[in-house]
Amino acid sequence: MTRVVLPYHLRDLAKVEGEVVVSGESIAAVLADLEAAHPVLRGTLRDEAGKRRAFVRFFACQEDLSHTCFDDPLPAAVLEGREPFLVIGAMAGG
Repeated sequence: MTRVVLPYHLRDLAKVEGEVVVSGESIAAVLADLEAAHPVLRGTLRDEAGKRRAFVRFFACQEDLSHTCFDDPLPAAVLEGREPFLVIGAMAGG
């Protein structure tokens, strides 16, 4: 069980409140589970090639996992449900 926290605009788009629970054990599996359960999210977190969108970041256990291998297992605390997997919309501007 992996608890996923989406930013407000993606929760609103997917019509969910609070955390989303999926069974994925890696970033790739979590994203696939999210997109399968909520098809409207396809293309919002990753592009057609499966790469992370530029202004999307993934965090778990106070660590930025955005540039790690998406097939690596998530931290044990996330897989055990003690910590959430966070999807964060990055800020840009000047």
